[in-house]
Parts: sequence; structure tokens; C-alpha cells
Amino acid sequence: MKFPPFLLPGDQVVIISPAGNIDREIAERGAQILRNLGFIVEIGHNAFEHEGVFAGSDSLRAADMQRALNDKSVKAIFFSRGGYGSVRTHTLLNWSSFFKKPKWLIGFSDITVFHAFLSNHKIASMHGVMTAWFEKGGSLTDSFTEMVELLRGKTPKYALLPHEQNRLGAATGILTGGNLSILLSLRGTPLDISPKGKILFIEDIDEYHYHIDRMMYNLKTGGILEQISGLIVGYFTAITDRETPFGKFSAAIIREAVAPYRYPVCFGFPAGHELPNRPLILGSRILLDVSDKAVNIENMAR
Repeated sequence: MKFPPFLLPGDQVVIISPAGNIDREIAERGAQILRNLGFIVEIGHNAFEHEGVFAGSDSLRAADMQRALNDKSVKAIFFSRGGYGSVRTHTLLNWSSFFKKPKWLIGFSDITVFHAFLSNHKIASMHGVMTAWFEKGGSLTDSFTEMVELLRGKTPKYALLPHEQNRLGAATGILTGGNLSILLSLRGTPLDISPKGKILFIEDIDEYHYHIDRMMYNLKTGGILEQISGLIVGYFTAITDRETPFGKFSAAIIREAVAPYRYPVCFGFPAGHELPNRPLILGSRILLDVSDKAVNIENMAR
């Protein structure tokens, strides 16, 4: 696995909008926060464009990202928001320059498209907050502060309370994943999960319980769940029922889908579409240790 260089004061970074449109004030405030930390910040030329739900046309969004990928002086790409559109942007990109000199890509939700691509090319990326969650109530969020610390080279280490749905055990593997709905939309494409030796992280928002069941059974029948080495379950936010209740909630649905397998499963990891949204270095080799007293997640030597 290849890791981009960690960030230093004075490094140049860029904020772009590869998917949904963003309020200018939010992104510009995010840029100022990064400047206050000592970074040189550029905002993409087309970051505030609007075309339906998108931040401008596919070609305009891709042009901003291509410039950022190609610019050797840029050390990190912060995405302004998710929404929808990253997969459309991805189809127009040429990554050859990036592969020669990788840089950090930072975001979550729809940005899972880029995380999946980089995972399959063995390049690490950052699952972390975007501009709207850099601060809350006028103060920097812990999620943002911790993310910056990881981008500067701090080794992540998490200790969680036990969860009633956890499955005990310990495993090592390469951390991969992101938003479950996006991962499912990439099944059967070159961005599909390569599960062997991986610890899978999943989270989601605004789905029905039966949709979660259908997606988990796609991973099950497709052989993904039987090949991974461990599972980390983040927030499943605003998951609802239709008129006829499904009869099970997200944790039970996921627990049932992985019941035939023996690897450790951690529920309740604080990442996804809520705060705190703790950062994860996708592509890092981690130890997942789930006991009846605690859950410990540690990055191992690269």
C-alpha cells in the first residue's frame, strides 16, 4: 500500500466539488479554517457552479479535479461535500499523473467512489469530514481536529465501549469501504470491493431497513462477506420503515448477514453521517480486537 506524504505547515491544498453543489459561504469558511492552520488553500475554479443537484456540469467538475490531480504542488484534495455525482466525475479523469505522485484525498459519503478506486490501486486515502463539519457552533469539531492530526502523521488508535451486537475476536487486515449504498452501486465495476485480506467499514443514511437487508445480502451472495477478515459498522442514520415494518433494525440485519462467518465484528464505530465522525485512513493495515470489555482498533506498521 502506498501512502501519500503527510502534510506540513505551508503545504498547498485545494478544495473542490466533484458531486453536489455547495453553499459558497460553507466552502470559503472551510478554506479559511485550513489557512488558519498554516496551509496554502485554493478553491477549485468551478467549485460553486450549479447544474441541477450537481456543482456544475460533469466536465466542469472533472476539470477542477483533474487540475488538482495533476498539480504537483498540491499535497491534498479536500472535497467540499458529497451528495451525488462523484462516479460521473470519475469517468472523465486521467489518474496517470496522480499515480506518479499520490496526494491525500479527503471526504466521505459519495466520495466513497474515489476511496474505492484508490483502494483497488493500493493507495491510501482519508475517510473524514468535509467543509460543513470543520466547525460547529463557531468551534472546530473534534472530528476535524483529529483528521488534521492524522494528515500530519499521527497514528490513529481507537478504544470503544462494547456493543451488544459485537462479535468477539481479533483480526488484521487492510481497512477499506465507506458508504454502503455507494459500495453497492459499484458492484460489478472496476471499482468493486476486492475483499481478500480486508477489514470492511460500512455506514449509511436515509435508507429503508429492507434496503439495508438487500444490500447486505448482495455482499453475502456475491462472496464479499465470506472473504473479508473483519467488519466495522459505523452510523446507520435515519434508517426508516415503509408502511409495513421490516421487523428488524440495522444492527440486527447486519449481524444476521455475517452470522455464518467467524471474523470479529464491531458495531457503533463513530463515523458516518453524524458527529463525531472520526477519521479513518483507508488503505492502512489495522488490528481489530473485539472483546467483551472493549473494542480496540490500532494501525499497524506500514
